[in-house]
Amino acid sequence: MMQMVHSRFNALLSACVLSLIATAGWSQSLTWLGTLPGYYRSSASGVSADGSVVVGWAENAAGQWRAFRWENGVMQDLGTLPGGNWSEAWGVSADGAVVVGAARNDLRQFRAFRWTASGGMQDLGTLPRYDRSYASDVSADGSVVVGWAENAGRLIRAFRWTEAGGMQALGTLGGNESFAYGVSADGTVVVGWAQNAAGHDRAFRWENGVMQALGTLPGGDYSVAFGVSANGAVVVGWAQNAGRLIRAFRWTEAGGMQALGTLGGNESFAYGVSADGAVVVGSAQNARGQWSAFRWTASGGMEDLNTTYASLLTNGSRLEWAFAISPDGRYIVGEGYNAATGRSREAFLLDTGFPRRGDVDRNGCVDDADLLQVLFAFGGRGYRNEDLNWDGTVDDADLLQVLFNFGSGC
Repeated sequence: MMQMVHSRFNALLSACVLSLIATAGWSQSLTWLGTLPGYYRSSASGVSADGSVVVGWAENAAGQWRAFRWENGVMQDLGTLPGGNWSEAWGVSADGAVVVGAARNDLRQFRAFRWTASGGMQDLGTLPRYDRSYASDVSADGSVVVGWAENAGRLIRAFRWTEAGGMQALGTLGGNESFAYGVSADGTVVVGWAQNAAGHDRAFRWENGVMQALGTLPGGDYSVAFGVSANGAVVVGWAQNAGRLIRAFRWTEAGGMQALGTLGGNESFAYGVSADGAVVVGSAQNARGQWSAFRWTASGGMEDLNTTYASLLTNGSRLEWAFAISPDGRYIVGEGYNAATGRSREAFLLDTGFPRRGDVDRNGCVDDADLLQVLFAFGGRGYRNEDLNWDGTVDDADLLQVLFNFGSGC
């Protein structure tokens, strides 16, 4: 095994021109994504692993919502289903090639869709005998889609869709309805909320056909799960507490549901989590009652992105809602107020600059330790930090990313 790893390393190293082994500098940037021609509102809800592709919705000149895919400074209108006039995107695959969301068709029915450049917008159908569905997230490779749809009894049920199996209802916690909002990188774990037998809404985690209720905060009455880590072990969302206030939470099997607090105000919502479950993003009220995008870590707690990245904000612009984060935790997308354009809701892409490209162990320095982590994991499958491009395999591409950034930050 080690002989194979050393051989692979030597081959790749000899192929690299030393002058190309970058020592990239620390970079932070805020990009306002604009909107479609003729109107002024947009919101970002998903980001690819490398931060190059952002998806969401924007209004067109007619004031209609359109799903968009943004890349290289260009916002692409993904259109609608034939005859429809509305669409929005909520999830994107790790490589940015697959987009999911919902759109209206010619009968003005809402349908879940899966979009690719080659196939366009594919209607994923509904559960048997009804007409409404909505896709909210997609697995890293784009093959598994989750969301919700109405069944024959006109009740809403969480679903998991694959090309081979179609749309499968995930059931409930004993009540009438359920919604799915997030899926793990490999598509095996689904999270959302469902009604229990008493009719109360509870965050759930579904795996291998079993829907697990995640409970609530102490004294609270309901909870909603929205995001999940790559391996399905960490779940984030929001729940009611004893004071009937909504608080962002982070859940693990060992620790249960942990409230993440606020920014000095009353309420908070968590929407996204990094692949390793260490970084959570969402929105919280500050002491003045304003909604502010936040980032939470165990070591730093909840921080206001408007304070941390104040140098990137000008003339009173604000980051208000953070809806998604890249697997490595570097890129954050959402919506806010752009003072330069006067848009009260405009999609943004925040590049926090950390971790640096190739920094596997997240210590700010791309060095021997990062190289060794990739080498020892080489050939392994599964989405983890050594899989730097999040394609499901630790391979040459990941090793080259370390090599070409070797020495950065050290």
